[in-house]
Amino acid sequence: MKEPVVQLSEAEYRNVWDRFDAEFAFHPGMNQAKWPAIKEPLDSVTWSLASLDDDPEYERLDRLVEVVEQGLTACVPPQGTLFALDWQHASFRFSPHLVRGSEQEQWPLSPYPDGDYYIYLSEDFLTGSFGHPWEGSLCLFGQGLLDVASAKIDDILGSPIRRSGQHSHHVSRVDGLRNARESGSEEG
Repeated sequence: MKEPVVQLSEAEYRNVWDRFDAEFAFHPGMNQAKWPAIKEPLDSVTWSLASLDDDPEYERLDRLVEVVEQGLTACVPPQGTLFALDWQHASFRFSPHLVRGSEQEQWPLSPYPDGDYYIYLSEDFLTGSFGHPWEGSLCLFGQGLLDVASAKIDDILGSPIRRSGQHSHHVSRVDGLRNARESGSEEG
C-alpha cells in the first residue's frame, strides 16, 4: 500500500461489508431489544461509554482513543493494514503504523461512535472494535487486543457490560454484605 490511508473502492466496500454482515450478523437499529447490533465474538469485551458523558475536557475520551489505537497497532505487523468501516459512509484500509504522529496522516474515524457505527477490523476479521452509537458502547475483540487494552479501558470506562456477548453481572460490595447477612454469614 503506497498511501497510509486509502478509501475502499465501491466493489471492495461491498465485499468487506458483506463479509462483516455475514460473520458478525450485523443488524443496525435503534431498538434496544435487538442490541447488541452484532454477534459479539467469544474473545470480546464490551463497555458502556456513558461515563464519558461526565468528561467535559474530553481527557478520558482522548485516552480511550489512544489506548484503542495503540492496542490495534500492536496487533498488526509493521506492514499490515486495518479496515476502518463507517456504516453507509466512506470506509478505508489503512496502515496503523504509518498514521501516528502530527506530521503523519491521522487515523480514519474513531473508536468512539459519534453518531455512526464505527468499526476497526484486521484483514482476517479476528481483531477489532465495534462502536455502537445508539447503545453507547464499545466492543473490542481478539485476544491479543484484549490482552493489551482491556485493563486500561476498565480504568477509563469502568467495568464491562458484556464479555463474550454475555451480560456481566457485578455484585457491589454493599450487595455482597447484604446477601451475606441475609444468609446468616457475616463474610461478604
